[in-house]
Amino acid sequence: MPGPGSLLGAACVVAVLPAIACSESDRTAPAGFGETRTIAGATMGTTFTVTVVSVAGAAPRATAGGAGDAGDLQAAVQRRLDGIEGRMSHYRADSELSRFNRARTTAPWPLSRETLGVVAEALAVSRASGGAFDVTVGPLVDAWGFGPGGRAPAAPDEPTLAAFRGRVGAELLEVDLAAGTLRKRREDVVVDLSAIAKGYAVDAVATLLDDLGFGDYLVEIGGELRAGGTNEEGTPWRVAIERPVSGAPAAQRILPLTDAALATSGDYRNFYDLDGARVSHTMDPRTGRPVTHALRSVSVIAARCSLADARSTALNVLGPEAGYALAVEQGWAALFVTDDGAGRLVERKTPAFVAAIR
Repeated sequence: MPGPGSLLGAACVVAVLPAIACSESDRTAPAGFGETRTIAGATMGTTFTVTVVSVAGAAPRATAGGAGDAGDLQAAVQRRLDGIEGRMSHYRADSELSRFNRARTTAPWPLSRETLGVVAEALAVSRASGGAFDVTVGPLVDAWGFGPGGRAPAAPDEPTLAAFRGRVGAELLEVDLAAGTLRKRREDVVVDLSAIAKGYAVDAVATLLDDLGFGDYLVEIGGELRAGGTNEEGTPWRVAIERPVSGAPAAQRILPLTDAALATSGDYRNFYDLDGARVSHTMDPRTGRPVTHALRSVSVIAARCSLADARSTALNVLGPEAGYALAVEQGWAALFVTDDGAGRLVERKTPAFVAAIR
């Protein structure tokens, strides 16, 4: 599960090939190809990059909001992302989610339909994964030193973990979409949307681009991405999953992607040593402890990035065996990369993943 520093933490890494992402400027293509335009910026404690393709010599369709040039597009994307962060950030004290977290009440609490929809989707993934994905896991993340308080000087003892586990569980939240409310079953429950909100933001930008008349695009936020249509050559976008090892980034696998989203979760860059043992930031909400399995990363392809984001986190918690079994059972397209104990990385693909990249 995510760590400190932003709305999302640093749980997921997906690299976009530089040759496809282009530079932060317009690129004029040869005759018969499209033209690309790339914008970039900051959001949610990380960065975003959006590349759009238009027919050579033709301008994209503008809307009442304006997106006829790069400046307009940049502003439109930034406004959309700022709005999501203002609602769903658990680090910003003024966000609606932070206000909900501070409220010590079990009465229904009004939230925007957008935030409630993300919570509802998160709870659905939690049910599907048997609680491996859980947006109430924040107290455990903090207890193990991955929250705002920083690294833990010692592992929390069992009574401490038992107390925190009492505040964790999807069953402690009740969403009422019709009434527009979210209710806690315990006053001290807090919600952290880190492991799904970034994916949702990718989807929101993709929808914005569709509305603005851009059918071909690649949206990336902090490593999570969604591809619409094709690249400037009329072929699927090519993206790279990062090799889950420390050191300089390198590609584990390059994938074709079109009209789909991709998210990767792993712990190879966010851990520390405590009393000679590796402490992973990936927290199992069911046990209250960091995971200890050999799974180094799991990548998921889905129609929406919010789903890919949440599913990859759930599978990363479950590990190489239970995670693979769940992904196959649910028909999820997932790639597992595991350390075999001898310094080698071993890939295992679900049938749905094999079908998705053909």
